[in-house]
Amino acid sequence: MKVYAVSDLHLSGAAPKAMDIFGAHWKNHFDKISEAWRQMVAPEDVVLIAGDISWAMNLHDAAVDLAAIGALPGRKVLIKGNHDYWWSSISRIRGMLSCGMHVLQNDAVDFGCVTIAGTRGWLCPNEVSYSPEDEKIYRRELIRMEMSLAQAEKSGHPIIAMIHYPPFNETRSPSGFTELFQRFGVRQVVYGHLHGPSIKSAFDGELEGVRYALTSCDAVQFKPRLIASFAAEETPVPGAK
Repeated sequence: MKVYAVSDLHLSGAAPKAMDIFGAHWKNHFDKISEAWRQMVAPEDVVLIAGDISWAMNLHDAAVDLAAIGALPGRKVLIKGNHDYWWSSISRIRGMLSCGMHVLQNDAVDFGCVTIAGTRGWLCPNEVSYSPEDEKIYRRELIRMEMSLAQAEKSGHPIIAMIHYPPFNETRSPSGFTELFQRFGVRQVVYGHLHGPSIKSAFDGELEGVRYALTSCDAVQFKPRLIASFAAEETPVPGAK
């Protein structure tokens, strides 16, 4: 079984939005992603989508985009991003998902050889722009991540964590999120949110024993990124770009 990740799909099936306003490379971006996805991902594989799934403002409109993802091969795990305004009642979302699709909210999903945990996250404390409201949301997201990781830990399997926002600030200082990853023995973290010029300065590599991978779709050339492979004996093999 292989684990892939690609985030920030920014789909808009119900009310099409031209994404090439963000650069010519975004033109027909989901067609590129879908083509690569079908070539790479097998039915038994898992694809992680770390937020910013749809531009929809309500669940009814997001259903088109969720169905498009559901029609692609493999099992999928999704978390909320900062643009996912349609993300409302978790029970309603789960009730409309295709078979093999999972959404995380204060919990985790186990695939037998690996367990996936995650939450949206928020801006980490920094010296540039950080308000009391930022601190409030940050603390709330730390609680949600801890709840998710605590459930994941019960499986006894390796943990891969998903978070939409980068789990550290621009100086890569330790944060509550990085401390949680280390405490729960997380092996791999995938995150998104960053686009354009921000991709060049983003951290992608190992820090304090945890490997971090940026998976915004424009950062991974609009194709799923291999994160890990699990053989029959459940031994993880690090993935690569």
